[in-house]
Amino acid sequence: MASSDHYNDIVVVMVPPFDPDTGRLPEGQHEADWDEVVERFGWNPRRRQLLDGLADAIDVLAAAGCRRLWLNGSFVTAKEEPADFDACWDSEGVDIDALDPVLLDLSAGRGAQKARFGGELFPNVVEVQSGLAFSEFFQNERDTGRKGIIVLRIGGHK
Repeated sequence: MASSDHYNDIVVVMVPPFDPDTGRLPEGQHEADWDEVVERFGWNPRRRQLLDGLADAIDVLAAAGCRRLWLNGSFVTAKEEPADFDACWDSEGVDIDALDPVLLDLSAGRGAQKARFGGELFPNVVEVQSGLAFSEFFQNERDTGRKGIIVLRIGGHK
């Protein structure tokens, strides 16, 4: 058998456990599919309500060609009752004209997005104050340095 031949290789990628001291994910971008996100973060009615809104947003984004979304905020922590979710979406290959205009409305604290989806969704462009793309900016914690976020592969989430 050549050294490149493998049998019974199983690769399991799971969202890592929360840091017991901070309740946050360990530093890095942690890939997950929809089922993993639901299983890992949908442990109570409030969180499932937020997941319903996120699923609606993903449907709109996927229909316009989006294939990846970064999920952030207290939703991806051990917090029992997060107020909302924060996300940014990959604009590569997205037909902007096919998007629901609410996804491009960043006015009034993203109030229209919160009302429609239960969270805030930014295109993954440069965040003005930091000079970083949102997917990178999301990994910076205000008080303690770096934290982990979820990279959600879009497609087949329902």
